[in-house]
Amino acid sequence: MAAGLFTFRGKSSARTDIILGFAAAAAVILAWEAVARAGLIQPQFLPAPSRVVSAMWTMATSQNLLWHALVSTIRVWFAFILAAAMAIPIGILMSSYRIVGAPLEPIIDFIRYLPVPALIPLSIIWFGVGEETKIFLLWLGTFFQLVLLVADDTRRVPHEYVEIAFTLGAKPRQVLTDVAFRAMGPTLVDNLRITLGWCWTYLVLAEIVAADSGLGFVIWSARRFVKTPEVMAGVVVIGLIGLLTDQLLRALHRRMFKYL
Repeated sequence: MAAGLFTFRGKSSARTDIILGFAAAAAVILAWEAVARAGLIQPQFLPAPSRVVSAMWTMATSQNLLWHALVSTIRVWFAFILAAAMAIPIGILMSSYRIVGAPLEPIIDFIRYLPVPALIPLSIIWFGVGEETKIFLLWLGTFFQLVLLVADDTRRVPHEYVEIAFTLGAKPRQVLTDVAFRAMGPTLVDNLRITLGWCWTYLVLAEIVAADSGLGFVIWSARRFVKTPEVMAGVVVIGLIGLLTDQLLRALHRRMFKYL
């Protein structure tokens, strides 16, 4: 099995992958600790991992860090589910029917290139400074990317599948739901996993808009007083949540599509 590690597109056991992952993470943390303790970089720019962990513990026990993490997770998942619920049917229809794709593709291509930070003032004008603005910004950073990925997934379904279905007497709706949607399932789940990560990247941006809760608020508040360990602690928590979520979605993918 170890030989597969050095083979192009080789495979390794899950145990080997876990060991290598932990070893790489440990090496990075030890190198980071050594650099910080040696004084090669000032602590206000790069605190040692031990200080970050200490700050994280203090924030979790006395500053409601877990509550802020829960609030951010709810915001991200709400915006992501909303984006997915809209993007999946629209993307499928865009790729399946030109009457839908022809007018929508230029509009979506135009909007997806707009920088989300530039739209913050408009978001505040439209929705105020409440939860609606935060959800909108998270949705905005996800929907327009995801809808095109879904359209591409649908477009990549082999045309032979569609021809066979029509030959066997399937109706257009059945071809869409029972053939195309099932065939694109593996890539669709992968793209959902990827765009969920993108949604998290907009969290701090969304939570600096008159927020009083959330990990973005925690990070931004610590930045004002140059509390670098607290800033790093907030960033690490986001990374840990993202890593856990990604691994769960990978496991779900393997369980749903065992034939791959």
